[in-house]
Amino acid sequence: MLNEALDFKAESDALYALLRDLDDAAFAEATQFKGWTLNDVLEHLHMWNWAANESYVDEASFEAFLSDVMQSMGAGGMKAYERKWIGDLSGRALLEAWHAFYSEMAERFTEVDPKKRLKWAGPDMSARSSISARLMETWAHGQEVFDHLGVVRQDGDHIRSIAVLGTNTFGWTYATRKQTPPGPMPYVRLTAPSGDVWEFGELSDSERIEGSASEFCQVVTQVRNILDTQLQVTGEVATDWMSKAQCFAGAPETPPAPGTRFTKSR
Repeated sequence: MLNEALDFKAESDALYALLRDLDDAAFAEATQFKGWTLNDVLEHLHMWNWAANESYVDEASFEAFLSDVMQSMGAGGMKAYERKWIGDLSGRALLEAWHAFYSEMAERFTEVDPKKRLKWAGPDMSARSSISARLMETWAHGQEVFDHLGVVRQDGDHIRSIAVLGTNTFGWTYATRKQTPPGPMPYVRLTAPSGDVWEFGELSDSERIEGSASEFCQVVTQVRNILDTQLQVTGEVATDWMSKAQCFAGAPETPPAPGTRFTKSR
């Protein structure tokens, strides 16, 4: 069984539970992330969940979809394409469509060979990496929803897959900026939500990052500035990496400015 698919469903279920009692009007409210509304968040998650599923069930269909996406980039950009793709769905109808599809998708992915190669916008990836990426994006975009609604998220240890992506993409953070890493990946020592300790990289006293796994995941997914966390960062390489860490694909993105992403008081 591909356990990461269960983790993806658990994270999606947590976001669904947060949203299921809202009325339609609430989904039009803007969050702290680029002014995206709750509708925008669900449009994005639903379309790319569908795309990841399509890359498994119908590779030719996925490639046609991706070609259409790339052609649209000069005509309104990705957000306009997502709105066109989603059609008339919004509010609670969109919420229920997203919920039904991710539930079906998660069940399907539990039975996939973890090593099966799947097409994507960049290089092919394993099925395990594909569903882990969906977990990461659901968790990351879910953060703006939790923040907007004034709810402090209670993470589970299934975020380990996000921490793994965060460390595996140390080199990617620099590659997407056409830069060379200033040194080897620092040692990372994280405290999981359960209290377990997760360690990544070679032990080092001079280059290291220590602290909450949740906060590390917040930084590498760019939902928090490093200065808004309690992470202990030691060394020039570690400091440079944490100033721009990016575990997601695409063009280089700038982390949010300090103090701009936070859980609102209710």
